[in-house]
Amino acid sequence: MNKPKLVVIGSLNMDIVVETDRYPQVGETLLGRSVRFIPGGKGANQAVAAARLGAETAMIGAVGDDSFGDDLLRSLQQDGVDISGVKRAAGSATGIASIYVAEGDNSIVVVPGANYLVEPADIDRNEAKLREADIVLLQLEIPIETVVHAAKKAKQLGKTVVLNPAPAQPLPDELFSCIDYLTPNRTELAEYTGMNTVGIHLEAAMRRMKDMGAAHVVTTLGADGSAFLGADGTMRFINSYRVPVVDTTGAGDCYNAGLALSIASGGSLDQAVAYASLASAVAVTKFGAQTGMPTADEVQQFSRQYSAGGEQQ
Repeated sequence: MNKPKLVVIGSLNMDIVVETDRYPQVGETLLGRSVRFIPGGKGANQAVAAARLGAETAMIGAVGDDSFGDDLLRSLQQDGVDISGVKRAAGSATGIASIYVAEGDNSIVVVPGANYLVEPADIDRNEAKLREADIVLLQLEIPIETVVHAAKKAKQLGKTVVLNPAPAQPLPDELFSCIDYLTPNRTELAEYTGMNTVGIHLEAAMRRMKDMGAAHVVTTLGADGSAFLGADGTMRFINSYRVPVVDTTGAGDCYNAGLALSIASGGSLDQAVAYASLASAVAVTKFGAQTGMPTADEVQQFSRQYSAGGEQQ
């Protein structure tokens, strides 16, 4: 059986995680407890997740000509991701996310670096990869004009397009008509529609998003699971799974990869949402955005242990 083929177009970041007892005041210097350098970026996270779940995965993006770029490319290669579509941007720094963890919370500063140098020309240069793909998976940590160009080209080639519209930002109307599956979380859904997304208002907000042009809308709800509009037009829910949570970083990226892989494998929307929920549940039981991504075998084993309602059997 041939593996489903995914192309992920998006960001690659090095996450620099500093742990301290408290946040420093302006002008103050503190000693931190630890620092870790963890491969991240929504695009790279989704590429690693897709590869571990069993897809033949190619990444299109950019890193700088620095040691972080070397590290990120090496990390992707170790998980079997095709990195030939990732350009090295001469004279530019690789994107970073500087994450400060203190007092049970975190604050993050993202410097996009080479991610903002991903151009429409880079998509054209890798058109052969899009032609071979079953699904093209996009996010919004690269320039919007490049996302729009990639979505249009993918549709021209007859490909299925999944857009994870994060981080939320203004989008041109023309983009939505190119999207087969749109996957906002509850907060992003509220920002895009300007509507309340709590309780009985959720379905109306999802319908508003669908009216904007996306063929299907799937909304992730964190601990409340996820919702989607079924083939009959009614809203359906998939519960979350009650698991010991170690790290939620990258859970949404794993969800998107699982959804895309299931669709590329011929699964229905119901099946794809169910599989994405399983995969992301496994991801939160492990540390690290990319290091915590599960394999297909781990998801299958987890599925046998837990019922559809999220209870361990």
